[in-house]
Amino acid sequence: MMASIGSRDLSAAPRVLVVDGSRVVRQLILRVLKAELPQAEVIGCGNGAEARQLLDEGVFDFITVALRLPDMDGLELARHVRESAPQVYVPVVVVSGDVDDRLHRRTLGEHVTDYFDKSLGFQALAEFIRGYVRPESDAEGTVLYVEDSRVVALATRRMLEKIGLTVRHVISVEDALALLETERAQGRVGADLVLTDVSLKGELTGGDLLERIRGGFGYGKGRLPVLVMTGDENPANQAALLKAGANDLVEKPVEERLLVTKLLFQLRVARHLRERETAA
Repeated sequence: MMASIGSRDLSAAPRVLVVDGSRVVRQLILRVLKAELPQAEVIGCGNGAEARQLLDEGVFDFITVALRLPDMDGLELARHVRESAPQVYVPVVVVSGDVDDRLHRRTLGEHVTDYFDKSLGFQALAEFIRGYVRPESDAEGTVLYVEDSRVVALATRRMLEKIGLTVRHVISVEDALALLETERAQGRVGADLVLTDVSLKGELTGGDLLERIRGGFGYGKGRLPVLVMTGDENPANQAALLKAGANDLVEKPVEERLLVTKLLFQLRVARHLRERETAA
């Protein structure tokens, strides 16, 4: 059984476990993480049995796992983490090059916290993990936030402004589209990221906004990332949002740390893509 989180000094260096059957991939991930997260203790192993032994011996703050391991499916290991210590929530992130299909079908399972596509590169993976173990407090960027509940909007806006983001809040898709149209007329996008709820009180939904951003405005995922909040647990409906162009989803009720981590990660990736396009 994993040790209790209460026995661990939370001010200590974070411990990261990397589980991947490929020695080459594992070493690449370990090398990048140790360089980019020098304060972290990073441990690697090549199969599920070895990972289980390490988990039984101590607490980890973050776990990455490949979908396919030599002795088990990565999702089986994620389930073991949850069942071994239900009182301790450890982020378990699938790192894979073929995660996209399962993600679109929303079959990664309830035991997985998040996913990471290897095609983004291990440098991006290091930034992704840093968001969990050392959340930023000095983020930069403008978020176009679409939420019709003023109470929810106030709390979320304060949360995002607290870490340094600029928030442009509107209460409807119609208002969001008007803002984007005005900005485009002046040669600007108007935001670095759109954060929207799916269900809104106006005639248009978050899905309609997503469709207009990708189709009408022609903004790709790197030009204007869209993070969608949804309370709909139906895998088919979630998959439809991703196929329509959502960069990622956040299920409601929203957990603050997960929202901030996903949002900051999308901002960093979009910034990287824009810089790469400019350089090209």
